[in-house]
Amino acid sequence: MAAADTSTRALPTLHEFFAPGGILAKSSLPYEYRPGQLEMAKAVERALQERRHLIVEAGTGTGKTLAYLLPALRTGQRVIVSTGTKALQDQLFFRDIPFLETLLGPLRVCYMKGRANYLCRHKLVTLRSQPILSGLEEIDQYRQISEWEQVTETGDRAEIDGLPEVSALWNKLDARTEACLGSTCPDYRRCFVTEMRRKALESDIIIVNHHLFFADLSVKQEAAGAPDAGILPEAAAVVFDEAHELEDVASSYFGLSVSNLRFEELARDTDALLRGKEGAEKLPAVTQQLRERARLFFAGLPMSGDGRQPFTGREEFLETSGDLYLSVRASLRRLEAEMDALEEVDEAPGLRKRVTRLRTELEFLLESNASNMVYWMERRMSGGGDNAAGGRGGGFRAQARTTFLQATPIDVSELLAERVFETIPTVILTSATLTVQGGFEHMRKRLGLTEARELVVPSHFKYGEQALLYLPPNMPDPREPDFPEAAANCIRRVLDITRGRAFCLFTSYAQMRDLYERLLPVLDFPLLLHGTAPRKALLEQFRETPNAVLFGTSSFWQGVDVQGESLSCVIIDKLPFAVPSDPVVAARMRAIEEAGGKPFFDYQVPAAVLTLKQGFGRLIRSLEDRGVLVLLDPRIRRQRYGQTFLASLPPYKMTATITDVEMFFEQGGTAG
Repeated sequence: MAAADTSTRALPTLHEFFAPGGILAKSSLPYEYRPGQLEMAKAVERALQERRHLIVEAGTGTGKTLAYLLPALRTGQRVIVSTGTKALQDQLFFRDIPFLETLLGPLRVCYMKGRANYLCRHKLVTLRSQPILSGLEEIDQYRQISEWEQVTETGDRAEIDGLPEVSALWNKLDARTEACLGSTCPDYRRCFVTEMRRKALESDIIIVNHHLFFADLSVKQEAAGAPDAGILPEAAAVVFDEAHELEDVASSYFGLSVSNLRFEELARDTDALLRGKEGAEKLPAVTQQLRERARLFFAGLPMSGDGRQPFTGREEFLETSGDLYLSVRASLRRLEAEMDALEEVDEAPGLRKRVTRLRTELEFLLESNASNMVYWMERRMSGGGDNAAGGRGGGFRAQARTTFLQATPIDVSELLAERVFETIPTVILTSATLTVQGGFEHMRKRLGLTEARELVVPSHFKYGEQALLYLPPNMPDPREPDFPEAAANCIRRVLDITRGRAFCLFTSYAQMRDLYERLLPVLDFPLLLHGTAPRKALLEQFRETPNAVLFGTSSFWQGVDVQGESLSCVIIDKLPFAVPSDPVVAARMRAIEEAGGKPFFDYQVPAAVLTLKQGFGRLIRSLEDRGVLVLLDPRIRRQRYGQTFLASLPPYKMTATITDVEMFFEQGGTAG
């Protein structure tokens, strides 16, 4: 059901706004008429009017944000805009919306993050009366949060500058659903999430991110229409910006994940929230038993080292170590029974639901055989920011290992079709990277998008003049042992020409570390390494440090915007194929093969094409940017599938000669 009309005034037509001499041309922005922007805006408006779906690849520099925001506002109905990253979410709310308001007047727009970003006032009060703070750091953080709670209007933790990215205390105080008392909470009327819901109901545009959108969808699915389920209201349409990320995000929320950390947090919250309550005297012994049995269970899983690995031997594990599973399940059931006896205690029903959910998910992971699920395990570092420091030290905070048991859908297309495309009247999918060789077939198939209009809007940038793609000759295959040395020599030569000012992007942490250590003694430029500080801090340091070189992996391939000469070169080590041994990738490839397809060409190549387009997209971010792209992987020219990559990239000028790189920078002077 679509949201009710919310418009209170007429807004300019698309032509009045985007055309030469129009409102946008008279704004404070440097203006150049972009036919593609107006074409996209018209396509979005038509889709909204006709309640149709639309998929748009809009090249970097198109101005796609305004091209969907104005039509969304003009509908007079509530529209949700979902972004792939919090960075784009921030840009929309703190930059694009205020700019639009200078042209159109006040707009009713709401900004929403996941519940874990917001303070739970009830937890803060509970912790004040029953302190379980550990160490001076937590005591200091508690003081900061308590003082901030008195003045904040949003309860968003991002407002607290001094709070570390990873804070054990914040996990005890956030407003996550599983610990929420809902309308029975004594602080319900003052609740930041309640206030956020109210603002959303009064807004024309609600800006969220994909993780929140699918988390909310998951909560509503479980609640089966119960009131107060989820936080997002009904909307006439959803715009998914950075839509190339939808399959991965949807997969995580349509799947299940149980970790040793979840057991520890459940026991901790039970102790904190029910301490001293009448009838709860036995609970500390029960939660302690749960902790001990959970530790034994996770320690007994058949894992070899860290990383992702299939859990194919579940039946064998139950035969040999079933007692570990049965004992932890029995502890959960005992905790459920204790909660039932405390039904008069406000906090007990919410905790009881949480115990039941953990038990049923654990049972599913160990006992079910759903055909569309792949079961796998992962042990990874947590509590220290990026995993780039994993295994070799150098993380910026103390880290601990968390073990996960997971079930992920092999194919989310039917789930997305049923829960998104068949339910929401209009869905707009847009990104700079949605096509492979100019077509949407791969993306439509992966997302279950059968009925949708299509549009490709070329970039506004002049790639043939602004960018040079250098494919160094005589490079060994990346799988050969002499590749790292050859890569180091090539990177060094290129960086000498560009005078640093580069991103070196890698497909693995191990490769990044290896090349960083090879180049550290021989380069005179400041080198920044992914994993040694939060991503945001590294980007600021890169922007502010002349001639810096940043070594990064996956999270630097997208959602990063560095304009100007400080980024004049992007070097990529390998074609970014997904690791075929990854349990989810392997299961998806196997399913394609069983259906008669060719998994490498039908799945791995298209996915790698989109990732490569994202990585190269870091370089040219404005009409003034110039720079060199370097791909060290010779397979793009030697293998048959390489043509698919080249045909999918923007029309860069291409060379295999290093002197062309030198001439490119000589001709461009110091412009970056």
